[in-house]
Amino acid sequence: MNVTSQSLPETPSSVPKGLMWVASYPKSGNTWTRHFLHNLIAVCEGRSDESHDINEMMRRTTWELFAPPYEDILGKPVTSCSREEIAAVRPLVQQQVAENADGIAFVKTHHALVTDRGYPTINFDVTAGAIYIVRNPLDVAVSFSHHMSGTVDEAIERMALDGLETAISERVIHEVYGSWSQHVESWTRRPHRTIYIMRYEDMLADPEKTFGGLARHLLIGASKPQLDRAIELSSFEILQRQEEENGFLEKPEKAERFFRSGTRGQWRDVLSQRQIRRIIRHNRVQMERFGYLPEAFGGL
Repeated sequence: MNVTSQSLPETPSSVPKGLMWVASYPKSGNTWTRHFLHNLIAVCEGRSDESHDINEMMRRTTWELFAPPYEDILGKPVTSCSREEIAAVRPLVQQQVAENADGIAFVKTHHALVTDRGYPTINFDVTAGAIYIVRNPLDVAVSFSHHMSGTVDEAIERMALDGLETAISERVIHEVYGSWSQHVESWTRRPHRTIYIMRYEDMLADPEKTFGGLARHLLIGASKPQLDRAIELSSFEILQRQEEENGFLEKPEKAERFFRSGTRGQWRDVLSQRQIRRIIRHNRVQMERFGYLPEAFGGL
């Protein structure tokens, strides 16, 4: 496996349309953020005053993992392709997504900002910017274990693996996660004016400030009533209710629920001291950067 850091461009792409990545490590608030964006745009355009259907999000945001575009280029099923072959055409697939978009295309990703076998996971030639969401890895471990239908220890082990990749299936190509620290560091190692970074915990504690900052970053001229309404329509309770009533297409087959808790600090009631120390041992530097190190372990 050949995974190295990907360099950020000094200046953003000048193309009038391009990809706006909604990026995060899994179980860090990616879906919540995309749901908010759908609701905000609908409210600002006066198209709807009801919460957007979670199973219709791909109409405005997309995912560049789906197999068909790769198979069209490679001329064979992705399950018959090597990972190097897939990595080599990934920038071209992303270029096609940008070219087919009517303006800015919001694209969900869990890719770390790295190179995959010598090829970038993110094609900055067709990128307008990115939204990066970070969440306390102590809470991520709990949510990730439910997401993968495994144990917390298994989730902690996966989160510590540099270069971690997902499987290739008939439906999707592989995604490059890396470890939690590798992922966070790759997207946030230096400030970049086209990348808006927000903490999951701030989305919960002060949604008006956090989501308001996101709207301004995207140059969406939302009034305070419009912002407040979009936040209200994107509540975790609404997400849970929609999944309960209609299911959620993005839920892993083995997971019991996708929108399980949506809280912060659940790790205090779930993780053992051994598990907490293990997560901190692997992730101390990035945890300190984002204020996630518990006081008992040297945090503020």
